[in-house]
Amino acid sequence: MELKEIIAKDLLKIKAVFFRPEEPFTWASGIKSPVYTDNRLTLSDHEVRCDVENGLASLIKENYGDVEVLMGTSTAGIAHAAITAHILGLPMGYVRSGAKDHGRKNQIEGKLLPGQKVVVVEDLISTGGSVIEVVNILRENGAEVLGIVSIFTYGMKKGLERLAEANVKNVSLTNFDEIANIAAKEGYIKEEDVARLIQFRNNPSDESWIR
Repeated sequence: MELKEIIAKDLLKIKAVFFRPEEPFTWASGIKSPVYTDNRLTLSDHEVRCDVENGLASLIKENYGDVEVLMGTSTAGIAHAAITAHILGLPMGYVRSGAKDHGRKNQIEGKLLPGQKVVVVEDLISTGGSVIEVVNILRENGAEVLGIVSIFTYGMKKGLERLAEANVKNVSLTNFDEIANIAAKEGYIKEEDVARLIQFRNNPSDESWIR
């Protein structure tokens, strides 16, 4: 079984990815969504956590062999960066969403030397805005960002365009299309729902997928 299939099944099993096309969720932006994602749940299941962290370590070794430091996104990527760094025997840190207003007023926590090769660890990529902000902060502080590794990506057009514009590579353990197809095969959703889910993925602001 391929890694992307293993992770997709894991996320569905623990409801870290939960499809509800007949009763959409509402995002903070107001967009109606057939899917709810909470990858923090992966930390609560030992078997799934092992699959995820070993998978992230494997992706990093395959794609970013000369990495020197892992940097997690705040807050969802921190635990995954820490566990994966432990597996790989690497230092880690994380990037705050904003600089502290006290002490040394750090935005980057942990040791980062100019020129160090960094991989950013993220849990989920949708439109890509927050992770690209992290990449930019690291670059501004002298890091050489090799790329991003993430648990799950939607593959949204806006996200892919932003990553391309920022000239940053992302590799994910699994993706929206894979999870949707496995969800249909295993009875979480109906086969005919897959096309609706992909329609949402292609353009989240177009609500014509809703019956």
